[in-house]
Amino acid sequence: MKAKINNFEIDLSKPIDISIPLTNTDENPIAWYIEKPVIEPVVFGDWIGKVSEGKSSTNFNNIFFNPHGHGTHTECLGHITTDFYSINQSLKQFFFFAKLITIEPEKIGDDFVITKEQVSALVNDKTEALIIRTLPNQKEKKSRKYSNTNPPYLSEEAAIFIRESEIKHLLIDLPSVDKEHDEGKLLAHKAFWNVKNTVNLNSDARLNATITEMIYVPDEIEDGNYILNLQIASFENDASPSKPILYKILDFRM
Repeated sequence: MKAKINNFEIDLSKPIDISIPLTNTDENPIAWYIEKPVIEPVVFGDWIGKVSEGKSSTNFNNIFFNPHGHGTHTECLGHITTDFYSINQSLKQFFFFAKLITIEPEKIGDDFVITKEQVSALVNDKTEALIIRTLPNQKEKKSRKYSNTNPPYLSEEAAIFIRESEIKHLLIDLPSVDKEHDEGKLLAHKAFWNVKNTVNLNSDARLNATITEMIYVPDEIEDGNYILNLQIASFENDASPSKPILYKILDFRM
């Protein structure tokens, strides 16, 4: 099953899912000092919304989770502003020309940082979305407990470069584009969204730009150009759990 998008042909039968599933087990990744997600059946008296308990014809679960701390999520600038902005209103298109790059963050002092020099060396053509896979790329990223581990992050200069390259959608396999303990500066978030004042939002802030964090791109997926389908749930919230899907670009003749 094939489709043509902006003169590129993709095979819809071969999706590459780079999201991390949300579970209520210890295998779920966690960031920002919270506990694992809760997925449990509704209980009314002696009635339990679980078929295997023999008292319900359906499975009927409540789910309690945090999109920022419990897995792959996509956020808009409402994540850092006083005024409310919703990812559901910010993201209105869902297919994008994307570039996947792999970077080993540079050790700077006690931190590991993705620098402007590293990004600019690999991004030298136009793309709507940029996907950054970091090294080392262990499978443990899918279940890592990030709290108080000072994960790698994106430098402010790199975020400015990405913004000035007119990249609207940034995806990364880290819990944040910013340093874990940064005194609330959020330099990379602000630089990417061009937010100069979080209380009175500047008119040239990037309302339609998104950041997707905590993805996982397996080693066998090669760097290069793809079509990205960025799927979110319809939450009126600054962020939503998301499911970014890549499609290889096939040879296409006009």
